[in-house]
Amino acid sequence: MKDKRKKILCVDDEPVNLQLLEAFLRPQGYEMLMVAGGVEALDVICSTCVDIVLLDVMMPDMDGFEVCRAIKGNERLRHIPVIMMTALTDKKERIKGIEAGAEEFLSKPFNFAEVLARVRMLISMKELNDRLSFAYNDMVTLTTYGESLMHRFDPVSFDFHTSIDEIMKQTLRKKTKDDARPEAFIVGICNDKDKDWQWRVYKYNEGMTGGIIESQLLPGGYEGLLAIPDRGSSATSVLNAGDTDSPELAAFLNEIRHTVLQIDNVVSYVSASLCIFAINYGYTVSSYDASVLNNFVVQSLFLKNLSSQVHETEDAFEYMVYSLARAAESNDEDTGNHILRVGRYSATIAEYLGMDARFIQTITLQATLHDVGKIHIPAEILKKPGQLTTAQWREMKQHSSYGAKIIGSHYRLSMAASIARTHHEKWDGSGYPNGLKGEDIPLEGRIVSLADIFDALINPRVYKPAFDAATTYKILTEGDGRVMPHHFDPQVLEAFKNTVSKFLEIFEELKNN
Repeated sequence: MKDKRKKILCVDDEPVNLQLLEAFLRPQGYEMLMVAGGVEALDVICSTCVDIVLLDVMMPDMDGFEVCRAIKGNERLRHIPVIMMTALTDKKERIKGIEAGAEEFLSKPFNFAEVLARVRMLISMKELNDRLSFAYNDMVTLTTYGESLMHRFDPVSFDFHTSIDEIMKQTLRKKTKDDARPEAFIVGICNDKDKDWQWRVYKYNEGMTGGIIESQLLPGGYEGLLAIPDRGSSATSVLNAGDTDSPELAAFLNEIRHTVLQIDNVVSYVSASLCIFAINYGYTVSSYDASVLNNFVVQSLFLKNLSSQVHETEDAFEYMVYSLARAAESNDEDTGNHILRVGRYSATIAEYLGMDARFIQTITLQATLHDVGKIHIPAEILKKPGQLTTAQWREMKQHSSYGAKIIGSHYRLSMAASIARTHHEKWDGSGYPNGLKGEDIPLEGRIVSLADIFDALINPRVYKPAFDAATTYKILTEGDGRVMPHHFDPQVLEAFKNTVSKFLEIFEELKNN
């Protein structure tokens, strides 16, 4: 274990006083730092972690009042308690010391029982203040990180393991004068599906230039040592070296000691699905540290649960979209996987065109609703093997408008409505229902137009046999009178030419049985 002895800085220009204090306090387990002047004292305080200062008032270079004011005026040092030692009994001098910020006074000659009692009391107060300060700073750090995380939180792409990994590295202590943060974390996460545990240790590698935070997997099996009575609940606890209150936790730590690192103290959070052990704070841990860890866990689990709920909602949304598309397809002349293929073809073109992941994901799903308006078209028209009459063709062309009305105006289905309305528009303006031309046609409509026609050509329909891949490619790129290259956005057609092999792979994968 590291040296945890408290450091006392004694400042006095009389060597005999320093000798007396050292002779009495060192045997009590304190580390003694002895200096003869105020300037030297400030140098020591600024370069060394000091727990308390015993400060003489009357010194030649810089008196005790000046030194005390310098300590209490420094934001980083003001928490260090100061006991002023003086032979003066004038009340004004004591008031002057209080105004300088001193916590206590000792009269010379010393009463060593009084010296020890006041040193112990003030060091205990400093420990308590330090713990509160460390806990507060940790909370500020985690709150700041949490705010940052919420700003970039995407529940659909949220990954719990990645989130934990980021927060561990954010919180881990680096080797600086500030020993408030843990030296290492051990994290166990239980997989929701197969209930297998994965354990990982995070620690700071001092050997790397500039330092680096490492993480590595540990062999499984540790969770069996955690005999928590109610595994459906969670519990936080603290354990310092020598504590024996939790034999189960002590057994776990004993196992870890042999494989990871020597443990001086640990703050733990243990539940049926998540275990976090914050190891080796630079001080004796307490319930304050357990509260900080618990708040961090609650924050992480909240995001995980929120993400899970969003995923469930997204799954239900996708199921609804596919169900509606299937309902429309059941009345069409072509059943099977046409809607799935059109979605996949459209995603292939969108990806080639460099569209972002959200656009690609959306068009894959919502392109399946391109013909949903055919629900309103009579079966005798949809399944007629011969040429449609003028009236029947006029009715057939209404399915684009019907589809947009069925889908409605909800923002989550805005692309689907756009596709349903515009996937029969043509680049040269000869399409329907509105005769849109060029870039007046939304990009998603231009993409699905080609994807839909490709699938119609390469599959059999009641009014035509299936064309082979070469013929289908030739019709789209050279034309056959009914389908012409100038019907398509040139960039979309170029994307098709460069990805036709993927189109054929999708067709083979999803072709009708």
